[in-house]
Amino acid sequence: METHKNQLQGYLAAAGTLAIWSAFILFSRLAGKSALSGYDVLALRVGTASLLLLPFLRDIPRVVWRDARLWTLAMLGGLLYGLLVYTGFKYAPAAHGAILLPGVQPLLITLMGWLLNRARPTAARVVGLAGITLGVSLAAVPYFAGGSGFHSLPGDLLILGASLVWALYSLLVKRWAFDPWVLTRAVAILPALVFLPVYFLFLPQHLAEVPTATLVTQALYQGIGPTIVAMLLFLRAISLLGTERTAAVIALVPVVSGLAAAPLLGEALSPWLVGGLFFVTLGAWFAARPQPAGKTSPTSVEVPAAPQNRCIRTDIA
Repeated sequence: METHKNQLQGYLAAAGTLAIWSAFILFSRLAGKSALSGYDVLALRVGTASLLLLPFLRDIPRVVWRDARLWTLAMLGGLLYGLLVYTGFKYAPAAHGAILLPGVQPLLITLMGWLLNRARPTAARVVGLAGITLGVSLAAVPYFAGGSGFHSLPGDLLILGASLVWALYSLLVKRWAFDPWVLTRAVAILPALVFLPVYFLFLPQHLAEVPTATLVTQALYQGIGPTIVAMLLFLRAISLLGTERTAAVIALVPVVSGLAAAPLLGEALSPWLVGGLFFVTLGAWFAARPQPAGKTSPTSVEVPAAPQNRCIRTDIA
């Protein structure tokens, strides 16, 4: 009975992570369709998250904040990623983001793992990556069928850049193995220290051009949902279900967010785009399937779990 209860709690935590990460794409695109710039959304995100996490800084040794590796991770995962992704959603539809962000992560992480560490993927993962490649190819067909898709190209390139940054961030997280609670706080607070003074002193601001309800919604969601709550739910799911089962649930993010964009945001879905979403999701799910003993993925990450003082193997993709 206890095992079934733990599994149920694990799947609920994984489903919560799936919902938050899917909604991240929808909320970011919604912000992109408003008067808010990428600078504005990033300021709302890091400003809200840092304010909420300030009371939890006392237990972090001061030496941690002088660690160049922690600053590197914070600048990549908290600052550069946010600038690219939020600006990209000014031009690219949500379905494109669903493919280029969570959809291609297994492919990008595997490629970077091979380039940096010469880590070879398993045969099963290669099959999954082939599905992702096919999905991306299908979604790209409109670019070459009369050029009708080129209006979103600047946004697509920015989001692809964000995905590359996140893949590098993921591999460095694996290599440097910071405690996840320390990393969560650093990725929120350090970018705020760097970005907010620049934003308020030198960058254009459009906060007054949108309704107050929009500002509050974006600040609370971006600052709390993907930044804090999703991380805690993700780690909880990993601890109860294991890596592969959790990753299989998370692999549904592209198709959930991509298909939801049509009714919620009024964005059209072509047959090519639907096919791309399907194959990218299928490939990500296949790449996340349980591996035989002794054949772990080259992109698996040992993430310290502070409450149990042990490590949990997790796949960042």
